[in-house]
Amino acid sequence: MFYSGPRMTKTIGYRDWRWQLLWWHHFFFLWSTINGQTRYSIPEEMKPGSVVGNLVKDLGLGLSEIFDRKLRVASEAGKQYFTVDAGKGELVVNERIDREALCGQSASCVLPLQVVIEDPLQLIRVEVEIQDINDNEPRFPSNDITLEIAESTVLGVRFPLESAIDPDVGSNSLKSYTLSKDECFNIRVKEVAGGRKVPELVLAKLLDREKKAVHKLLLTAQDGGNPVRSGTSQITIKVIDSNDNVPVFEKSLYKASVPENSVEGTFIIQTKATDVDDGQNGEIEYSFGSHTPDNILSIFSIDHSSGTISLKGKLDFEETANYEIDISAKDKGSPRMEGHCTVHIEVTDTNDNAPEIILTSPPKPVREDSPNGTVVALLSARDLDSGDNGKVILHIPRKSPFSLKPSFSHNYVLVTSGRLDREHVSDYTIEIVATDSGSPPLTSKKSIPVSITDVNDNPPVFTQPFYNVYLKENGVAGSILYSVSASDLDLGENAKISYSILDSKVQDVSVSSYVYINSDNGSIYSMHSFDYEKLKVFQIQVQAKDQGSPSLSTNATVHVFILDQNDNAPAVIYPSSAALGSLSHQRMPRSAKAGHLVTKVTAVDADSGHNAWISYKLAEATDASLFTVNLYTGEVRTKRAVSEQDDSSQRLLIEIKDDGEPVQSATVTVSILMEDALHEPILDIRHKVTEPSKKTGRITLYLILSLASVSVLSLVTFLILAVKCIRNSRSSGSCCMRRTDCDDYKNPNRNLQIQLNTDGPIKYVEVLGGDMLSQSQSFRSCMSPMSEYSDFTLIKPSSTTDFKEVISVLDASLPDSTWTFESQQVSNEKD
Repeated sequence: MFYSGPRMTKTIGYRDWRWQLLWWHHFFFLWSTINGQTRYSIPEEMKPGSVVGNLVKDLGLGLSEIFDRKLRVASEAGKQYFTVDAGKGELVVNERIDREALCGQSASCVLPLQVVIEDPLQLIRVEVEIQDINDNEPRFPSNDITLEIAESTVLGVRFPLESAIDPDVGSNSLKSYTLSKDECFNIRVKEVAGGRKVPELVLAKLLDREKKAVHKLLLTAQDGGNPVRSGTSQITIKVIDSNDNVPVFEKSLYKASVPENSVEGTFIIQTKATDVDDGQNGEIEYSFGSHTPDNILSIFSIDHSSGTISLKGKLDFEETANYEIDISAKDKGSPRMEGHCTVHIEVTDTNDNAPEIILTSPPKPVREDSPNGTVVALLSARDLDSGDNGKVILHIPRKSPFSLKPSFSHNYVLVTSGRLDREHVSDYTIEIVATDSGSPPLTSKKSIPVSITDVNDNPPVFTQPFYNVYLKENGVAGSILYSVSASDLDLGENAKISYSILDSKVQDVSVSSYVYINSDNGSIYSMHSFDYEKLKVFQIQVQAKDQGSPSLSTNATVHVFILDQNDNAPAVIYPSSAALGSLSHQRMPRSAKAGHLVTKVTAVDADSGHNAWISYKLAEATDASLFTVNLYTGEVRTKRAVSEQDDSSQRLLIEIKDDGEPVQSATVTVSILMEDALHEPILDIRHKVTEPSKKTGRITLYLILSLASVSVLSLVTFLILAVKCIRNSRSSGSCCMRRTDCDDYKNPNRNLQIQLNTDGPIKYVEVLGGDMLSQSQSFRSCMSPMSEYSDFTLIKPSSTTDFKEVISVLDASLPDSTWTFESQQVSNEKD
């Protein structure tokens, strides 16, 4: 690609219009892409702001990507010679470029640039070749050269002169030498190693001091540029009369090599010259040429007597790889005759430079769910040594979840190669080791910090999967029930947890009507006080959800058990008149003996456990010595036989207490009227024995047959139900009943009370009742919240009739249920 004329005129300025026309034909902007690299060619000394090329267009990018992808240019030369015009996408000169200062006299001068583009991270190599212009004229080290030549010098003898120096290269470098006209001398150019041109003054005609003692010559050095540039030096030749033989070296060119790590005093080479003259005219003294540069004089030394060259300074192959030294051999005659030779010293490389790791693009934070091959950073390696000593290999530890992929040249890409888990390791310090191929190899290390960013990959975790909360009834509404807690291993928003209660039903009412939860700290509060007699247990599903995207959640179950408080006083249910708040009137014969059953007081307590244990006590009596009340059954009996002196009207105040804390109590007043020859309406089942008669005998026989029939039928029914319960218990682990409602059932004929509850994780039923004069009966359930069916296990009452009534009530209320009973006799004397 070539740029048009107007662009060239605009961007390239020369010292005058003639230079511009001249370089118009020789320099141009050139870019090309070779093996993925873009290359431009420009002349040196361009003004800052001059356009090199449209970098964005040549790379196939858009102008908007300069900002969006943070395009920037980095130079490996140390200085920022180029920059990118963000508005036009052009690569422009940022600083004056002096090819000679940058590359010396190297034939090729290329500035490597690295174009870094982010999102995704990309590294592009761009090369800018700096073309030489003829901006330097040849210059001699000295403007005046003085030579002393004996008149006896033979024809053809050559006298080496100082070489002119032209920093330009190629056709602009030193081209030729010319000498002002003189009949005794002419000029010849000798090319030495490295292409350097050395002028030699040649004696063309014998000198005659008597005719001309001093010759003045003008030596001109010209380069090959257009227009030609030149430099001059004045040569003054003094013709003397003396020594007529010059020292002659055995070789005109000596070659030697020395390692760069050689120590001071190392022998390099020995030069040797001979002089056929005798005496002092034949004694030779060696020295470096008069125009030897200071850098050579600081590194090498020569023995003036033997011509041995040795090392006195430090060598650096990376700075100078070879030296050419002019050696002079002078005799001690008068005038002194001088011979010359050249010594070429090659410095061999040693592995004295450790490799260097350069971070081209700083690492970016990496998501913990990044796939393998995700680019983390760009880096390169270099070694100033050459050959195998300069070959660099990068590697990182094997167990690291990162790896290096070679890009081009000595550039590498750091990518992910394993699974990342921020919760396990949140920050990595990747140690990259660079090793060269020298012997012994040298290494260097560079640590690159890489941070791992969090993603929402961990759900909240409760401290336990379920919680049991025990709450006393009648608590204050708004009080805290319990505080659940969950934690999240993630970070930031991904670890922020909010708590909520999942909707469920408790007695056909939403659980949110009972409790609410603080979404920030997981504290659960009651909406109102609880009544154990109405609700004994319920469960809450609490959900903990994080704020990640997408959010993750976990559930936990909170079982709330309502604990009974003694908040119900005993209630009298018999005598019925006393239950209604009236005075109970009872009659008894005066002929009653000790232990005669007068009546029985029955009371119930809505509480449970110890709070429902009832005791009876005679608080007041007309005659306390005549009556006694059973502590546990409430039976009122005579303590002794009734005498004629006892009042016919007796009044008893019976106190009924529960076993709760504080104690709740109730009282009932019984009025007893004693009469003569009164037929007893209430039989003492245990003590009164009737005389058998024929009629009563028949009735007794019928009752026995009926009782036996019912017992056999009940036994068969129980066996069938027991077999079914056993089969069900094998699969469910307990006897169950399919029922989810909580109701109270009462048998008005026999005062049978059934309390059934199948809500929540613990299901129960309580059955209380029976004949007021019979023994106490109670029925309790055995259930499992995991069972498929809800079967009841009951305690057997004292009579078959009670069983039949219980079954009738349960079957009528729960027609689809299966009942299983276990029998247990309950004492009516003591618990």
